[in-house]
Amino acid sequence: MDNYLKSRRYLKIMKIVGIHGSPRGNKSSTLKLLNAALDGAKKAGAEVEIIDVTKLKINYCIGCFTCYKKGKCAQQKDDFIPAFEKVLAADGVIFSSPVYIDSVTAQLKTFMDRMTDAVHSKLFDGKYGFSVVTSGGGGDQILLDYLNGYINRCGGLYTGGTSALMGKGPADMEKAIKRSGELGEDLVKAITEKRSYPDQERILKASRERFAMAIKFNKDAWAADYAHWVEKGWIKE
Repeated sequence: MDNYLKSRRYLKIMKIVGIHGSPRGNKSSTLKLLNAALDGAKKAGAEVEIIDVTKLKINYCIGCFTCYKKGKCAQQKDDFIPAFEKVLAADGVIFSSPVYIDSVTAQLKTFMDRMTDAVHSKLFDGKYGFSVVTSGGGGDQILLDYLNGYINRCGGLYTGGTSALMGKGPADMEKAIKRSGELGEDLVKAITEKRSYPDQERILKASRERFAMAIKFNKDAWAADYAHWVEKGWIKE
């Protein structure tokens, strides 16, 4: 992974990954929104890739805290690590999911749970992202807030979001597809100009200050996370 990251930095290639959470394959309306968003990012000059977590073998998080202590997941034999490394190597990330009872699909939730050290170590620091959502008839804003909030919890900034309510018919879907493409283009611009979002940045700063206390209290049990926070300058020894 280190060589991959170095080569990307040398070539100055912007990479955007889309994390797809719908199990409906090519029939997925959510996939249409994600493809439109990635097409927009590609049009703006980024390299893009979809990570379809529904097609990967990703085990449940077992709450062992190994990632906090050693900086790597204890489960090394499923598909999680390669997918996670792609997310960490990217400049921007787009989350996509249909609404499943006011939340994401089980497949996407499993992937997000396994990324728990991204929350602990704020590994999205410097990254930007947004979310696209589909719903049969509601709950879309709840899910957009949840996914964009997750980007914040991981230390990143979100640039927006859009949704399509299938109960409203094809016109709403077409509107959401257009908006997704615009958001994809705008994501590249936000990354390029290192756009500031003061309200989110205040929230992130306050969150780091609060979380620093937990990191310091558990410095021995969470040795890798503690070292990361010191390296980032968020904790002074």
